[in-house]
Amino acid sequence: MITKTERRLKIKTRVRGKVSGTSERPRLSVYRSNKQIYAQVIDDVNGRTLASASSLKMEDKLPKKEMAAKVGDLIAKNAKEAGIETVVFDRNGFLYHGRIKELADAARKGGLKF
Repeated sequence: MITKTERRLKIKTRVRGKVSGTSERPRLSVYRSNKQIYAQVIDDVNGRTLASASSLKMEDKLPKKEMAAKVGDLIAKNAKEAGIETVVFDRNGFLYHGRIKELADAARKGGLKF
């Protein structure tokens, strides 16, 4: 029997074989824990994180989906400041549903193209 974590890691490695970030079009990687959500814009060629955002330092207590949307807005703003317009979305093996979808939609509204 394969566990939920093993399933996610299997999907993640399969997707990461195909998805890679360059300096012109970096990778927007999303990680979701039980309480928090994190997003990074990564240039895989140089091994650099160009922009990041997370729900860790947010003061207000919101539902998780609203928190994910705020992180999506924040990552879009941080990426714009770093001069990034287009990204490749990496959902890290998570289903494109719920908090991951909220973050992606908010990042699109914030001006990121993927």
